[in-house]
Amino acid sequence: MFFVFGISQGKKALEYAKTVICAQCGGYGRYQVFMTYSYFSLFFIPIIKWNRHYYVQMSCCSTIYELDQEVGRRLAHGEQPDITEKDLTLVQAGRRVSGWNRKRCENCGYETEEDFEYCPKCGTKL
Repeated sequence: MFFVFGISQGKKALEYAKTVICAQCGGYGRYQVFMTYSYFSLFFIPIIKWNRHYYVQMSCCSTIYELDQEVGRRLAHGEQPDITEKDLTLVQAGRRVSGWNRKRCENCGYETEEDFEYCPKCGTKL
């Protein structure tokens, strides 16, 4: 008789719809809430889940926050609690990819999103 079992990690998106002004980039964004967990499976069927963590990713700049465990549990059970800034702990700061933070050289017109102090084409201070 063969037993197929294993331990793996999973990720599940949780429903949450709220538009906010991002504290990191200042743009309008949406909270994308997800849960990560470890699980034991028997015959490819998850039996036990543990080590659950809840995260929020901003849609505007991809900043990732860890969400308070209690608020995350309530979301996982189908409730719609308010997520406030005190429920979030910064894990990884993101960066907005749209053109709002572009720098333009006054001398030659070169545009960049990099953090240059001087223009890479003509050497003028940006």
